[in-house]
Amino acid sequence: MATASDRVVTVFGGTGFLGRRIVRHLRLHGFCVRVASRHPDRGHALGPDDAQLRAVKADVRDQRLVADALADAYGAVNAVSLYLERGLETFHSVHVESAQRVAAQAQRAGVRRLVHVSGIGADPRSQSLYIRKRGEGELAVREAFAEAILIRPAVMFGRDDAFLTTILKLLNRLPLFPMFGNGQMRLQPINVEDVGEAITKILQREQTGPNMFECGGPSVYSYEELLRVVANAAGIKPILLPVPIAAWGALAWISEMLPSPPITRNQVELMQIDSTSMQGIPGLEELGISPHSVEEMLQDLLSSH
Repeated sequence: MATASDRVVTVFGGTGFLGRRIVRHLRLHGFCVRVASRHPDRGHALGPDDAQLRAVKADVRDQRLVADALADAYGAVNAVSLYLERGLETFHSVHVESAQRVAAQAQRAGVRRLVHVSGIGADPRSQSLYIRKRGEGELAVREAFAEAILIRPAVMFGRDDAFLTTILKLLNRLPLFPMFGNGQMRLQPINVEDVGEAITKILQREQTGPNMFECGGPSVYSYEELLRVVANAAGIKPILLPVPIAAWGALAWISEMLPSPPITRNQVELMQIDSTSMQGIPGLEELGISPHSVEEMLQDLLSSH
């Protein structure tokens, strides 16, 4: 039986927020890792002295580069995502066409395990373009690689995230905090490290098992409750001001004209939809993982500052 050190796993999007964690957990469990990205110079997440970690140039839009990155690989993870459409980079091109391309090439290369990262709530019938394309992407992946394993994380938090860290900074700066709508949208935030560990455990499993996992944290909050948890941990007493969704949409439309928009219309759409795991779909418990809480991360963030 092959050991983990004999197995190569290609991680597409391995330099991203989640991808870096996937790479690190795979290496901690002895896998050889190819970090496949458009910017291979960012690939050495564990340093240049790690002989079992290799950065390769791979654009998921390029069939030949995808095929080269998958050659002789035991497993593959597609952690490529897009949150703002620009030019030829659209939700359809990334989450459907490129996802299908990776799956088809993985099947052709004889890859034994393919993990495709999607998102909680992915639905090809959704009115939200982003969520609809995530759902269509899942269907396209399964059509190309029938045994692909789908991972659906809830909103992820961790060091250098764009979620919890941003909320904490804004609460510190704004005595009057503008809240999305009435703040009743429900969230189940998950630590990004737990998602990285989950994907690694799936690739370690010898047996075939569930082909979909939803990764949610240990607690469900309304958006307002989450803001108060963050504020309380930081010793802040903000005034939370409900702002109509229509106003957020207009602000996001203007924001998207900036090179690095602080908010997008896609994010406004997502903030109107509950992001919690569904009953009956396997999660972290089935993988033997106890998820870390938002409160633990907050203590870590606050102590480091």
